[in-house]
Amino acid sequence: MSEKPFLSVYGHVTIDRIIALDEFPKLNESVDAVSNKTSLGGTGTNIAASAARLGVPTAICAFVGEDFPSEYFAEISSSGLATDELVKVRGAESSQAMIFNNSRLEQKVVFYQGPQGGASKLGIRLTANASASKHVHFCTGDPEYYVSLMGQLHAPERKISLDPAQELYKMWGRTNLSEALAHADCLFCNEYEAKVMEGYLGLDDIMDADKALVVRTEGAAGSTAKIDGEIVRIPTVCGDGFVDATGAGDAYRAGLYAGLYNGYGVRDSLILASAVSSFVVEKVGALTNTPTWDMVLKRARRYL
Repeated sequence: MSEKPFLSVYGHVTIDRIIALDEFPKLNESVDAVSNKTSLGGTGTNIAASAARLGVPTAICAFVGEDFPSEYFAEISSSGLATDELVKVRGAESSQAMIFNNSRLEQKVVFYQGPQGGASKLGIRLTANASASKHVHFCTGDPEYYVSLMGQLHAPERKISLDPAQELYKMWGRTNLSEALAHADCLFCNEYEAKVMEGYLGLDDIMDADKALVVRTEGAAGSTAKIDGEIVRIPTVCGDGFVDATGAGDAYRAGLYAGLYNGYGVRDSLILASAVSSFVVEKVGALTNTPTWDMVLKRARRYL
């Protein structure tokens, strides 16, 4: 990517192992896997690579281990991402996720953080791309590191989004979430994460958070957003079936930035975001069915 990034994404770049089961095993019990697929994943990768494939100039800002597969690095590069701030940490092992889906599409995850989970201890500040970006998205990773970078990057010409995702349950709390929100313009969560945030922040409804944009995704029910104080319902865009939910929320975020990059307003960009996620759930894996921008526009047209 030769031009300045429109979007910079901080988050895990992960080796995903997606395992399908008929049923989850009980304690001290083993079950056979129906299928077993290993692929490139991670919240940071999913958002950034999806946005880049949709035509958004995007940089990934992340740490991986020395063991990170060369074919995955090539896959990231082929998406069009700026990778000059994708840093291999000597002596570290890359983050890994073991994702178990049963026949009812319920999900359990075992996650190894890798260097992204302890970035504040590395002494490396990845800010070159974000300093040149219009949008900076902070998702999974070390809260201490992110709060520090958000304070440095906060500026009127740049929108900063906070999106702790699944890390909210184990790495965030009242203090660091409040500190991060002080530097953020936008807040993202799903309906389960919203409840945790409400408890941390003492809110009855996450939509009461005093931010220009608050987005709560709600699975098959669509999503709710607060846009400059107005509550807006975003419909589910219907696709050609549902196979795997892995990465659907990440694709949604990428779709939002693609809409903004292409000149759409926030509400329409969120509808386009829903359209992007409708493609991803049609196949197994977060990056196996990323649509083209023309495909997104065609599917979203009757909702806009």
